This record gives sequence, C-alpha cells and structure tokens, in this order.
Amino acid sequence: MKYVSLYRIWVIVKMAVKFFAQVILFQRRHRHGWNEQTRLKWEALLKKQAAEYKRTALHLEGLLIKVGQFLSTRADIMPPVFIHELEDLVDRVPPVPWEDAKRILEEDWNGPYGDVLHKISEQPVASASIGEVYHAYLHSGTSVAVKIQRPRIEQIIQTDFKALRIVMWLAKHFTSFGKQINFDSLYKETYTVIGQELNFRKELQNGLYFRNRYEHFPEVDVPFYYSEYSTRRVLVMDWVEGARITDLSYLEAQGIDRKDLAMRLLRGFLEQLLQEGKFHADPHPGNILVRPDGTIVLIDFGMVGEISKRDALAVRQLVEGIVIGDYERVVDALEQLRFLLPHANKQEIKQVIELMIQTYLQEDLTTMDDAIVQQILEDIQTIVRKQPIQLPSEFAFFGRAVSIFVGILYILNPELDLLAASKPLVLEWLQKQGKEEEAPAASSPLQLLTQTLRPLLTLPRQIQQALDEPQRRREWEQEQHHQSLQHQLLLSKKRDALLFCLISAVALYISCFFSQSMLIYGSGGLLLVSILYYIGTLRSHRRLLRERMSEDGRRKGTKTGN
Repeated sequence: MKYVSLYRIWVIVKMAVKFFAQVILFQRRHRHGWNEQTRLKWEALLKKQAAEYKRTALHLEGLLIKVGQFLSTRADIMPPVFIHELEDLVDRVPPVPWEDAKRILEEDWNGPYGDVLHKISEQPVASASIGEVYHAYLHSGTSVAVKIQRPRIEQIIQTDFKALRIVMWLAKHFTSFGKQINFDSLYKETYTVIGQELNFRKELQNGLYFRNRYEHFPEVDVPFYYSEYSTRRVLVMDWVEGARITDLSYLEAQGIDRKDLAMRLLRGFLEQLLQEGKFHADPHPGNILVRPDGTIVLIDFGMVGEISKRDALAVRQLVEGIVIGDYERVVDALEQLRFLLPHANKQEIKQVIELMIQTYLQEDLTTMDDAIVQQILEDIQTIVRKQPIQLPSEFAFFGRAVSIFVGILYILNPELDLLAASKPLVLEWLQKQGKEEEAPAASSPLQLLTQTLRPLLTLPRQIQQALDEPQRRREWEQEQHHQSLQHQLLLSKKRDALLFCLISAVALYISCFFSQSMLIYGSGGLLLVSILYYIGTLRSHRRLLRERMSEDGRRKGTKTGN
C-alpha cells in the first residue's frame, strides 16, 4: 500500500509540475505581447493539458475524478477551454467484485446480509468513484436501493488529498492564480465538500432533511431512508420506480405534460435556491426521476450545499441592488458573500457591474454596434481578470446546480421564458423576506417596478460614462506596463528558480528512497545550484524593489511640491 500511495502522489505531482512548467515557459516566450495566433496556441496547450488530466483521472480514479468535476464548476479558477474539456468527466469506473462489496456490507451490519435483506442483485445498477448502488428486497417485501462504499476508497482519497495539497502549494507560489485565489481556503473547502461524501451518514442526514422539507410539497418527493440499516459505508433507501426527467420518450408514453413538468420543477427548485438552508448541489438528470404519475423524485444527497441566513440576506441585498440600480449595494453584497478578496478595487468592480447591467437593459446588446459591444466585453474581461475575485466553493456548487437545472428546464420546454416564469416567484420571495425583517423600499411589485424604471431615465448618461472609462483605464495600464516589465522578468526568474529547487528536492527524496547513489549526487548538485540561483535572483529582485520605492517616493514629493 505504501508503494501504491507513493506512485499516486508521484503521478499527480509530476503532472502538475509539467503543466505549471509548460504555462510558465509559454508565458515567458510570449511576454512581449499576444496576438490571435498566440491565443490559439495558448488554447491548444490548455486543451492538451485538460485531455491529459482526464486520461490520468480515469486511470487513477479516486479524487482526481471528483476534483475534475469540481474544477469544471470553477470558472473563476480555470480557463474556459479547460472547463469545456472537463465537462464530460463523469464517474466511469468498473464495478468492484461482489465478494468485496458483500464483505463491507456484512462488516458494517455485524453479520450475514441475509439477516436484513431477503435478496440483493450481485451486479450494481450504478457504479461511481465512491459508491455503488444495488437493488435489493427487505424480508417485508419492500424494494430498496442499497449503496455500498468502494473498498479502500477512503485511504485512496486521503492519499490523493496529500498530493492535492502539494499541487495547490505549487499553484500558490508558481502561478498567477496565487494572487487571486486563497489556496489554503480552497483546499479546506475542497477537503470538506468532497470528504463529506465518504461518510454516508452525512448523506442520510441530508436525505432526511430534504424529505422533511418537501413533506407538504405535492410537486416533489424524496425517498424514505432506513436509518437503522445505514452506516458510514452503507446507505439504504426506498427503491424508486421511474425514469430520468430528461427521458422524453418515457414522458410521452406516460402522458406527462413536459411544459407543466418544467414549471413544477422550477417552483420546486426555486424553493431551495431562494431560501436559507440546504440545496441539492448535484441535480443532474440521473438524480431527478419522474414516477409514472408525474411526481418528481429527488435522490442522491451526497453533494449538498448550504445557504446561511447571513448569506441569504446578502443575496437579497444583491437582488434588490440590481433591481433599484444601487450598484454600491450590489458590490457590498458581493463582498459580504466573500466573492471579493482583500485589495479588490470596489469602485472599478462597481463600474463593471453597472456597465453589464445597463448593457443588458439595452435589449441584450442587439441594438448596439458590434464593435462597441466587442470593446465593452473585452474591457469587462480585462478588469475582471485583474481584480482579486473568487467564487466561494458553496457558490461554485450553487452556480453549477443552477446551470445544470436550467439545462434540464430547456430540455423539457425549449420555448420556456425563464425570466418571465421566475419573476412572480422571485417577487413573492422578496415580499416574504421584506415581511420578516426591516428592509429598504421595494417590498411590493409596484414599488419594484417603479424603482426598476427609475435608473432607465439616466441610462444614456450612464452608458456614456461607462464607455469612457475603458479608454482611461487602457491609458493607465499602458503606463503601468512599461514600469513593471523588469519587475515581472525578475519575478519569473525567481519562480523558475524555486520550481527547479522543488523538482530537484523531489528527485533527491526519491533517489534516497530507492538508494540510488548516482541519482543522489546528481539531484543534490542540481538542488545546490538551484538554491544559489534563487539567492542571486532574490537579491536582484529586492534591489529593484528598493529602487522603485525610492522612485515612487520622489514622485510623491514632486506632486506635493506642485
């Protein structure tokens, strides 16, 4: 097991070091400017890396599959081309032998499975990276689904978390993401969210929570869970007879109205997404079933997010700020929701949000000149990339859940006007929130409409101000660019030196582990040279920083004198 763990860590870390080295070398090679051809080469490199990650994940299984699915939701971390390549990374793992699954079942039940089950299928009906689902019957004749954890999966994932910690340390110190992402917090969030799936008792609690939440909700049902038979590695619930909600031929055969089904699904999920409390973070079609009578059934609550009361109030402030055109209120809400890291330029972010919303009010950009639209989008992307913005993990799962959910709605009803269908439900939610606590005006539909129209009266002036801002921003950026070229060059050299130090240290560790004397001397010498190179680069960098500080001091003195 020790050699297996070492192998997994080596493969994962080696792949990460390779990716980081490719990115650093590419950026250094094209640091003097990018054109369309450079952009295409960059996207080709990222696509190649994503494909390699997918192959490695499907080979090693375990945490890499879960992390790939997690990263595919993090548009604030990963480039779009990487996300697109990982979108179809699903749990495609072979089933474990029945004897291994049976052993876990009987270990957790402290006896033969026949004491609880009348019979059980020896082939799983579903196989994933953490658990497998079997169809069984209790002695009472009740049909149940039994979810059994894969053997040794907890040890495998804990090993992978060690590798992930190393990878995040590398990303923090050797990539540009280190300035925009709190990797310590991200690791903790990932460990918590994915680690919870290893404990089926947590999924049991979530299932019981949602069953109670939808108890008086006729449009949505949740299966019954058997607490007395459920353990950390085994979960037992009622078997659901039905089909995936996107099985259109099944819906037609059962005479289920797809448009009505879409509206019932919308109402059911808005109840989760607009209220404080837990929400189903993985609502893909396989986890939303439809019974022959049209009842919607939610299953699989291993991945669940939660909206706290404080966050729910901030979301409300965000919605109201957008509705009444108070963009400072919107930025404050984003800060409360932890979307903004320290040192974010709130004024600049406010201008971006205002520009985006006002542009949307201009008939979704369709009435504006194409060149202006393109310039606006490029300026928005530039500013967003420069700002320390993150997407907290709970909202990453929230955004992923909304994205998947909206996709299902449009499969059911391609003609659905989502905004029109959601508006009365959202207004009802705002009214309900307004009654519970004191809030600013805009608690009734009429007031909301009045406050929505008010910003439109100053729309031309606001758009002109927003369009003038990018030009001023570009002039400032050009000046800053010339001042920072030398700084970036030395910073890049320092990262390269640290990277070589890390690689040589890992090689030295492996050489010592396998007692290879020639490799020990070679890697040790490389480590010494790398350390000396890093010290020299560090001194040059510090000297440059002192010179820049002196120059800034002289400039401030000049401005004061003037």
